[in-house]
Amino acid sequence: MTIQQGMIYILDDEPEMVKALDRLLGAKGFETHGFTSVRKFQDQQVPVDVACLILDVAMPELDGLELQKYLSREGNPIPVIFLTGHGDIPMSVRAIKAGATDFLAKPVDEAALLQAVRAALLESETRIKARTDTALWASRLATLTERQREVLDLIVAGKLNKQIAAELGTGEQNIKLHRAHIMQKMGVHSLAELVRVVERLEANKIS
Repeated sequence: MTIQQGMIYILDDEPEMVKALDRLLGAKGFETHGFTSVRKFQDQQVPVDVACLILDVAMPELDGLELQKYLSREGNPIPVIFLTGHGDIPMSVRAIKAGATDFLAKPVDEAALLQAVRAALLESETRIKARTDTALWASRLATLTERQREVLDLIVAGKLNKQIAAELGTGEQNIKLHRAHIMQKMGVHSLAELVRVVERLEANKIS
Protein backbone atom coordinates (compact mmCIF):
# COMPACT_ATOMS: atom_id res chain seq x y z
CA MET A 1 0.00 0.00 0.00
CA THR A 2 1.34 3.44 -0.95
CA ILE A 3 1.74 5.82 1.97
CA GLN A 4 0.08 9.13 1.12
CA GLN A 5 1.91 12.35 1.87
CA GLY A 6 0.63 14.48 4.74
CA MET A 7 -0.90 14.06 8.18
CA ILE A 8 -4.66 14.03 8.68
CA TYR A 9 -5.85 15.21 12.09
CA ILE A 10 -9.33 14.09 13.11
CA LEU A 11 -11.24 15.96 15.80
CA ASP A 12 -14.67 14.68 16.81
CA ASP A 13 -16.19 14.22 20.28
CA GLU A 14 -17.56 10.82 19.23
CA PRO A 15 -14.81 8.18 19.69
CA GLU A 16 -16.50 5.81 17.26
CA MET A 17 -16.46 8.45 14.53
CA VAL A 18 -12.75 9.08 15.11
CA LYS A 19 -12.06 5.32 14.92
CA ALA A 20 -14.15 4.93 11.77
CA LEU A 21 -12.40 7.77 9.97
CA ASP A 22 -9.02 6.50 11.16
CA ARG A 23 -9.74 3.03 9.74
CA LEU A 24 -11.12 4.38 6.47
CA LEU A 25 -8.24 6.77 5.81
CA GLY A 26 -5.60 4.39 7.13
CA ALA A 27 -6.80 1.75 4.66
CA LYS A 28 -6.15 4.27 1.87
CA GLY A 29 -2.58 4.86 3.01
CA PHE A 30 -3.07 8.10 4.95
CA GLU A 31 -1.39 8.80 8.28
CA THR A 32 -3.90 9.99 10.87
CA HIS A 33 -3.96 11.34 14.41
CA GLY A 34 -7.33 11.38 16.15
CA PHE A 35 -8.65 13.49 19.03
CA THR A 36 -11.97 13.57 20.90
CA SER A 37 -11.17 16.79 22.79
CA VAL A 38 -10.47 20.30 21.52
CA ARG A 39 -8.15 20.84 24.48
CA LYS A 40 -6.02 17.82 23.59
CA PHE A 41 -5.83 18.95 19.99
CA GLN A 42 -4.78 22.46 21.04
CA ASP A 43 -2.11 20.96 23.29
CA GLN A 44 -0.74 19.04 20.33
CA GLN A 45 2.09 20.92 18.62
CA VAL A 46 0.89 20.67 15.03
CA PRO A 47 4.00 20.91 12.83
CA VAL A 48 4.11 23.33 9.93
CA ASP A 49 4.01 20.52 7.41
CA VAL A 50 1.56 19.13 4.88
CA ALA A 51 -1.58 18.31 6.87
CA CYS A 52 -5.31 18.88 7.13
CA LEU A 53 -7.91 18.78 9.89
CA ILE A 54 -11.22 16.92 9.72
CA LEU A 55 -13.30 18.79 12.26
CA ASP A 56 -16.73 18.17 13.74
CA VAL A 57 -18.71 21.40 13.92
CA ALA A 58 -20.54 20.60 17.16
CA MET A 59 -17.71 20.12 19.65
CA PRO A 60 -18.79 20.58 23.30
CA GLU A 61 -15.77 22.62 24.49
CA LEU A 62 -15.44 24.97 21.55
CA ASP A 63 -17.52 24.82 18.42
CA GLY A 64 -15.75 23.99 15.18
CA LEU A 65 -16.20 27.43 13.65
CA GLU A 66 -14.65 29.04 16.74
CA LEU A 67 -11.73 26.61 16.63
CA GLN A 68 -11.24 27.49 12.96
CA LYS A 69 -11.05 31.18 13.94
CA TYR A 70 -8.57 30.32 16.71
CA LEU A 71 -6.30 28.46 14.27
CA SER A 72 -6.44 31.41 11.89
CA ARG A 73 -5.51 33.86 14.67
CA GLU A 74 -2.61 31.61 15.65
CA GLY A 75 -1.33 31.70 12.09
CA ASN A 76 -1.81 27.96 11.62
CA PRO A 77 -2.13 27.31 7.86
CA ILE A 78 -3.78 23.88 8.25
CA PRO A 79 -6.80 23.48 5.91
CA VAL A 80 -10.05 22.43 7.59
CA ILE A 81 -12.68 19.97 6.37
CA PHE A 82 -15.87 20.27 8.41
CA LEU A 83 -18.11 17.33 9.23
CA THR A 84 -21.56 17.79 10.71
CA GLY A 85 -24.70 15.85 11.39
CA HIS A 86 -26.88 18.94 11.48
CA GLY A 87 -25.20 21.62 9.40
CA ASP A 88 -27.09 24.11 7.32
CA ILE A 89 -26.29 26.26 4.30
CA PRO A 90 -25.50 29.48 6.23
CA MET A 91 -23.12 27.55 8.49
CA SER A 92 -21.32 26.00 5.53
CA VAL A 93 -21.04 29.40 3.83
CA ARG A 94 -19.47 30.90 6.99
CA ALA A 95 -17.04 28.01 7.23
CA ILE A 96 -15.94 28.26 3.61
CA LYS A 97 -15.59 32.04 3.80
CA ALA A 98 -13.42 31.61 6.88
CA GLY A 99 -11.07 29.36 4.91
CA ALA A 100 -12.47 25.83 5.22
CA THR A 101 -11.74 23.71 2.17
CA ASP A 102 -14.93 21.63 2.39
CA PHE A 103 -18.07 21.02 4.45
CA LEU A 104 -19.48 17.48 4.48
CA ALA A 105 -22.57 16.06 6.13
CA LYS A 106 -22.61 12.90 8.27
CA PRO A 107 -22.77 10.08 7.44
CA VAL A 108 -20.02 11.14 5.09
CA ASP A 109 -19.67 9.60 1.65
CA GLU A 110 -16.33 7.81 1.38
CA ALA A 111 -15.53 9.06 -2.12
CA ALA A 112 -16.46 12.64 -1.19
CA LEU A 113 -14.28 12.48 1.94
CA LEU A 114 -11.26 11.11 0.07
CA GLN A 115 -11.65 13.78 -2.59
CA ALA A 116 -11.89 16.47 0.09
CA VAL A 117 -8.82 15.15 1.94
CA ARG A 118 -6.68 15.07 -1.20
CA ALA A 119 -7.78 18.59 -2.11
CA ALA A 120 -7.05 19.81 1.44
CA LEU A 121 -3.55 18.29 1.44
CA LEU A 122 -2.84 19.91 -1.91
CA GLU A 123 -4.07 23.22 -0.47
CA SER A 124 -1.79 22.67 2.52
CA GLU A 125 1.21 22.30 0.22
CA THR A 126 0.22 25.51 -1.57
CA ARG A 127 -0.20 27.46 1.70
CA ILE A 128 3.12 26.26 3.09
CA LYS A 129 4.95 27.19 -0.12
CA ALA A 130 3.30 30.63 -0.07
CA ARG A 131 4.39 31.21 3.55
CA THR A 132 7.93 30.03 2.77
CA ASP A 133 8.15 32.27 -0.30
CA THR A 134 6.79 35.24 1.64
CA ALA A 135 9.33 34.76 4.43
CA LEU A 136 12.13 34.54 1.85
CA TRP A 137 11.01 37.75 0.12
CA ALA A 138 10.71 39.51 3.48
CA SER A 139 14.30 38.57 4.33
CA ARG A 140 15.44 39.87 0.95
CA LEU A 141 13.48 43.09 1.43
CA ALA A 142 15.32 43.65 4.70
CA THR A 143 18.64 43.76 2.81
CA LEU A 144 17.63 46.87 0.83
CA THR A 145 19.19 50.16 1.82
CA GLU A 146 17.02 53.10 2.89
CA ARG A 147 17.44 54.74 -0.52
CA GLN A 148 16.60 51.47 -2.30
CA ARG A 149 13.39 51.21 -0.26
CA GLU A 150 12.47 54.75 -1.32
CA VAL A 151 13.09 53.88 -4.95
CA LEU A 152 11.16 50.63 -4.58
CA ASP A 153 8.12 52.41 -3.13
CA LEU A 154 8.08 54.80 -6.08
CA ILE A 155 8.57 51.98 -8.61
CA VAL A 156 5.60 50.13 -7.14
CA ALA A 157 3.60 53.38 -7.26
CA GLY A 158 4.10 53.33 -11.04
CA LYS A 159 6.63 56.17 -11.34
CA LEU A 160 9.07 56.27 -14.27
CA ASN A 161 12.82 56.46 -13.68
CA LYS A 162 12.98 60.14 -14.57
CA GLN A 163 10.04 60.89 -12.26
CA ILE A 164 11.71 59.03 -9.41
CA ALA A 165 14.98 60.85 -10.07
CA ALA A 166 13.23 64.22 -9.96
CA GLU A 167 11.36 63.34 -6.76
CA LEU A 168 14.50 62.12 -4.99
CA GLY A 169 16.74 64.86 -6.37
CA THR A 170 19.21 62.62 -8.16
CA GLY A 171 20.13 61.56 -11.69
CA GLU A 172 18.15 59.09 -13.77
CA GLN A 173 21.25 56.91 -14.17
CA ASN A 174 21.43 56.50 -10.38
CA ILE A 175 17.81 55.35 -10.32
CA LYS A 176 18.55 52.80 -13.04
CA LEU A 177 21.42 51.44 -10.93
CA HIS A 178 19.23 51.32 -7.80
CA ARG A 179 16.52 49.57 -9.77
CA ALA A 180 18.96 46.92 -11.02
CA HIS A 181 20.29 46.33 -7.50
CA ILE A 182 16.73 46.06 -6.13
CA MET A 183 15.79 43.46 -8.74
CA GLN A 184 18.96 41.50 -7.97
CA LYS A 185 18.50 41.59 -4.20
CA MET A 186 14.81 40.62 -4.43
CA GLY A 187 15.59 37.80 -6.85
CA VAL A 188 13.02 38.86 -9.46
CA HIS A 189 13.34 39.18 -13.21
CA SER A 190 10.65 41.65 -14.19
CA LEU A 191 8.84 44.74 -12.94
CA ALA A 192 5.56 42.80 -12.84
CA GLU A 193 7.12 40.13 -10.62
CA LEU A 194 8.60 42.79 -8.33
CA VAL A 195 5.23 44.48 -7.91
CA ARG A 196 3.52 41.14 -7.16
CA VAL A 197 6.13 40.34 -4.50
CA VAL A 198 5.72 43.70 -2.79
CA GLU A 199 1.93 43.41 -2.89
CA ARG A 200 2.18 39.92 -1.35
CA LEU A 201 4.38 41.26 1.44
CA GLU A 202 2.01 44.16 2.11
CA ALA A 203 -0.96 41.81 2.16
CA ASN A 204 0.79 39.69 4.79
CA LYS A 205 1.92 42.78 6.74
CA ILE A 206 5.51 41.61 6.61
CA SER A 207 6.96 44.58 4.76
